[in-house]
Amino acid sequence: MAKESLKKFLNELTQYTELRVQENRNLSMTFLNGDMVTNSKSSNNGVGARVYKNGAWGFASNADIDDDSVREVLKAANNNAAFLNSKMNISKDFFPKTIGNMENDFRSKKNSLSQSEIKDFLKELDQYIAEKYPDLAQRVVGVRELSMEKTLLTSDNSNFYSFVPSSAVIVQFTIMKDGAPVNIYELFGGLGQLQDHLSNPSKLYEKIDKLYKLLIDKSEGINAKGGLREVILDSSISGILAHEAIGHTTEADLVLGGSIAAEFMNMNVASPLVTLIDFAHSYNDKTLPIPIYMDDEGTVSEDVVIIEDGILRNYMHNKESARIFNTVPKGNARAWQFSDEPLIRMRNTAILPGKSKLEDMISSIEDGYYLMKTTNGQADTTSEFTFAVNMGYEIKNGKLGKAIKDTTISGIAFDVLKSVTAVSDEMKWSGFGMCGKKQPIPVGMGGPSIKCKVNIGGE
Repeated sequence: MAKESLKKFLNELTQYTELRVQENRNLSMTFLNGDMVTNSKSSNNGVGARVYKNGAWGFASNADIDDDSVREVLKAANNNAAFLNSKMNISKDFFPKTIGNMENDFRSKKNSLSQSEIKDFLKELDQYIAEKYPDLAQRVVGVRELSMEKTLLTSDNSNFYSFVPSSAVIVQFTIMKDGAPVNIYELFGGLGQLQDHLSNPSKLYEKIDKLYKLLIDKSEGINAKGGLREVILDSSISGILAHEAIGHTTEADLVLGGSIAAEFMNMNVASPLVTLIDFAHSYNDKTLPIPIYMDDEGTVSEDVVIIEDGILRNYMHNKESARIFNTVPKGNARAWQFSDEPLIRMRNTAILPGKSKLEDMISSIEDGYYLMKTTNGQADTTSEFTFAVNMGYEIKNGKLGKAIKDTTISGIAFDVLKSVTAVSDEMKWSGFGMCGKKQPIPVGMGGPSIKCKVNIGGE
């Protein structure tokens, strides 16, 4: 999709209107034990318009992108808004103006890779694994890439163009132990297109060797001892805790729907060591995995400090919820594709790093666990959560012991954060999350390791 100039339609946006042209592109290729099992490309593009009239929203979309289609979409969205307004019989003013004009293009400066070049990269990577680790019962190597390109124009005269790609190399190993499979996987990559991450397979060999070592440790692992235990949650788990169990409870639409966070504004909800932020696009002057500089309502994006020194300070908003709460939106309205309306969504959510060293945190625990990787999980608006843990180690007398078998952790996230007694000084990010709130959307997660108490499944 070429950059679509929408400014010629500005005079036709008579009500409060958001006009967006968008294309999502997906690519994936996967090899299982040396055989290609997936090889696909897909694209979804079109134009969508959303109109606000006296408190009622109207939305329409079309997969065709030409002047006539744009005008048809605008007309349909206006008609839908007028119809709903006639039924709702309410009267609200337009929103306060939010104006921005920017372009953020993260397109690679390198030449695109052909299907053959991607295939050769994966075959070479697979060959290395097959020759070095013949005891694997199953090996999977693959790539995936998602690029989201959009142009936005609003009746406030906000103009925005963005091209945000993310890509990853996927590696998964399975080994048999006592007749049962033991699995581990990892994603390598981040912001950028495949050509930014697939320069040479040998650059991944050291990471693959470390992943195999974890698999062997896990295959010789023991069952965790169940109950409320002192643990260290590595950044990958503290990040998903911040997103799933805390972040969603503080999205203003869910707060209005009865989230437990509605009761906690300006109250203590975590240890004073915990500051949790939904970052817009950068941290310490470095671009984050999912950089959002302007949202799909034309609001220039800013960071949202959700928890500050243990105190709940803010919710995340779109324009409508911000007016209800008498505050300002900071760019959390995001749509998955052209045919979707924007919803309140996170961007890059994480706890800020602290001052503790990870090794000191481990040495401070007499009997507990260091939990490193999670495969999936669920949480609700009470902040109650359950996450699967597929890699971790016991901690005995301040030292790492045996690896543990697959287990789960659960609890009330706000209670877990109140139990935090140390936060590491590291900051790690992952940009491979897909949040599934009504629409899928890519999100960044991460943060430091945290020392806390959590319920762990086991013997």
